[in-house]
Amino acid sequence: MARYTDPVCRICRREGLKLFLKGSRCYTKKCAFERRATPPGMNTQRRRKVSEFGLQLREKQKVRKSYSVMEKQFRNYFEKAAKHKGMTGENLLRMLEMRLDNVVYRMGFARSRAEARQLVSHGHFTVNGRPTNIPSFGTKVGDRIEVRESRRAREHFKTVGETIKAAQIPSWVSTDPAKLSGTVLAEPAREQMPLEFNEQLVVEFYSR
Repeated sequence: MARYTDPVCRICRREGLKLFLKGSRCYTKKCAFERRATPPGMNTQRRRKVSEFGLQLREKQKVRKSYSVMEKQFRNYFEKAAKHKGMTGENLLRMLEMRLDNVVYRMGFARSRAEARQLVSHGHFTVNGRPTNIPSFGTKVGDRIEVRESRRAREHFKTVGETIKAAQIPSWVSTDPAKLSGTVLAEPAREQMPLEFNEQLVVEFYSR
């Protein structure tokens, strides 16, 4: 399973936007983007005019890296989104939001998508009673996600209630902290998905 292993704070600095890739650290003064918002690398102070292609590329990278998806997999998501009814950009974001690792993050069981991905890949969750360790698993409306009975005594899940309280849980999912479970209530509408993304630029990038 391919994944990004370099410092994630560089991603936020490169995209010029805080993507909250390190969970609670992003809200503190230790956040690298807050301390140094310039792009990484040498000669980053020089201003250059960004082309239309450059804007499209940066937006595509911003969305892809926010959800920790590799390039080939991201393109596959786009091709599937283009075949569905409705707006391709919204379909793409919706498919990314419905990934199991993102749903676990949205329910408050993890402080970041990276942590959620690790928890899922280590087999801590079940979907409708079946153990699932595939972060890209596409959830559906009505799916019930639970922490496996044998994993509930672990330290992370003993304190997960505080994480859930601090999380901004969207209305398209519900969480039961006492039972360490949650349910997908509906597919997210556009206003319930990240508003800082301009998905139309991603569509234009792949439509060239």
